[in-house]
Amino acid sequence: MKLKLVVTTLLIALLSGACGASSTQAPEPTPDVAAVRTSAASTVVSQFTLTAAAFTNTSPPPPTQTQAPASTATATEPPVAQVTNAEGTTIALCDKYAWDIATVDVNVPDNTVMSPGQEFVKTWKIKNTGACTWGEGYKLIYSYGDKMNGAAQALTAAIAPGQEVDVSVSFKAPDLPGSYQSFWTLQNPKAIAFQGNDGKVLYVLITVQ
Repeated sequence: MKLKLVVTTLLIALLSGACGASSTQAPEPTPDVAAVRTSAASTVVSQFTLTAAAFTNTSPPPPTQTQAPASTATATEPPVAQVTNAEGTTIALCDKYAWDIATVDVNVPDNTVMSPGQEFVKTWKIKNTGACTWGEGYKLIYSYGDKMNGAAQALTAAIAPGQEVDVSVSFKAPDLPGSYQSFWTLQNPKAIAFQGNDGKVLYVLITVQ
């Protein structure tokens, strides 16, 4: 009877050990540290990529501004002998004169010899190249140089634009020997002097001996 109890006890102990062994859970596998690090690094790179994309301006660049070339046109001044009226029409100056170099000196050419105190009349041939008729109030006036007691002779008739006229001044040669030159021009009724060819004026040049 005791032997049977012992055998039964051993069988129960063996069976209990077998059941305990079968119910024990298998140990968990050790995690791969390298794989974990690689996965974490990939996640960080992905986050930086998404952030950079969010702040990147994907709109097309603005069109390049092309500066227009500077104008090379040059402003043209009106001719000296012309003006523009209120209506924008170009007209000739009212008062202007000119001369032909070959005929301007009617008498007393340059460097004519005069005796001291000699009286003489110098005459020039000029042309009215303005738009106004020379009438009352128009006259020759002294401009500069040696006046030599010069006195202009009055115009004897109206001079229309395009007409020529002889104008004269009476002089008296100085008493001292030397070369003397006197310059004269025209003046209108408003006491405004006006000039001839290229802004030049009339002159007489004598030598006193």
